[in-house]
Amino acid sequence: MTLGRPLAPLTLTEEEREELQRWARRPKTAQALALRARIVLGAGDRKSNSDIAAQLGVSGATVGKWRQRFLERRTDGLLDEPRPGAPRKVGDAQVEAVVVRTLETQPKGATHWSTRSMAKACGLSQSTVSRIWRASALQPHRTETFKLSRDPLFIEKVRDIVGLYLDPPARALVLCVDEKTQVQALDRTQPLLPMRPGQVERRTHDYVRHGTTSLFAALNVATGEVIGDCHRQHRSIEFRKFLDTIDAAVPPDLGVHLVLDNYATHKTATIRRWLAKRPRYHLHFTPTSASWLNLVERFFGEITARQIRRGVFRSTAELEQAIRDYLDVRNAGPRPFIWHKSADEILASLSRFCQRTSDSAH
Repeated sequence: MTLGRPLAPLTLTEEEREELQRWARRPKTAQALALRARIVLGAGDRKSNSDIAAQLGVSGATVGKWRQRFLERRTDGLLDEPRPGAPRKVGDAQVEAVVVRTLETQPKGATHWSTRSMAKACGLSQSTVSRIWRASALQPHRTETFKLSRDPLFIEKVRDIVGLYLDPPARALVLCVDEKTQVQALDRTQPLLPMRPGQVERRTHDYVRHGTTSLFAALNVATGEVIGDCHRQHRSIEFRKFLDTIDAAVPPDLGVHLVLDNYATHKTATIRRWLAKRPRYHLHFTPTSASWLNLVERFFGEITARQIRRGVFRSTAELEQAIRDYLDVRNAGPRPFIWHKSADEILASLSRFCQRTSDSAH
C-alpha cells in the first residue's frame, strides 16, 4: 500500500499538451522551462511524482512544486516570476525614443551622438543612455569603410579564383602574387622605453625616415610558403625579375597559376613577352577594388603586425634584412591560410549587402 497525500488529478487540454510539447522539444527553449514542461507532461500521463522524478533526475519536491504551480495557474505558472528589486524608472517608450533618435537623427554641430549629448537631449542620465545603447548593440562613435567592386566581370573572376583555392588543379601550383610597396625604414628620434611590469613599451610619436623598399611576395596557397624579394622600386622591370625568382623556385614540370591584381606593371609588354615564352604560367586577375580575394594580402597583414610596424630600422638595408629574416622563420614552419567560403556564399553575402545599401536612406 502506497502512503502519502493523494495527488490532485491533472488533466491537460489538447492546446496545453501541444504547447508543453513544443517547449520540451524546441532547442532554443530555456532548459529550466523545458524541464518543467516535461514534468507536467508526465503528470498529465498519470505518472506518480516519484516516477517522474526518477525519469528526469530531479527531486520529488521539484516535481510537486511545478505540478502544483500548473494546477494553480496552468502554463503561466511554469514561467519565471519577476525577480524582486527596484521598479524600472525608464519606460519602454523612453527606450524606443532613444533608439529612434540615435538611428534617425544627428545632434547639432556634430556628426554623431555621444552618451552625454543624447542624455542631455532626452533628459536621461549618461549611464542610462549607455545601457540602452549596449542592449541595442548601438555604437555611434564607430564607423567602418567599404567599397564595392564595379568590375563588369566580377562574378566570373570570383568564381575563377575561389575555384582555384577550393579545388586547385592537379600537377600545378597556385601562387598569390602582389607587392607591398613603399615599406618605410623608420627610426625613432629617441630610444625606446622597453616593457616592464605595469608599463607597456613606449616610443616617441615622431620618427626619422631612412628610405623605402617594396616587398614582392608569392604565397603558395597549398603549403603557406612564401617566395619573397625586396626591390627599391616597383616597376615592370622589378616585377619581371621577381617572376624569374618564382620560375627558379618552382619545379619545371609543374604548371603555375598566378593570382594577381590589376596593377599596371602586371600587364606591360615586357611581362606579356615573358609569359609568352613560358606557356606553363596562367594568370588570374582579381576584380578591381577586390584585393581581399588575394590571399597574399593576409600574409602582408601578418608581416606588418609582427615584424614591420614596431620595428626600428636605421637604414633600408636593415629593413630588408628584417623582412628576409621573417621569411626564413616563416618558411621553416609554414602554415597555409585556409579559404572557407564558396563563390556562391560570397556572392549571396554581397547581394544582401547591396540590398541593405540600396534600401538605406543615406
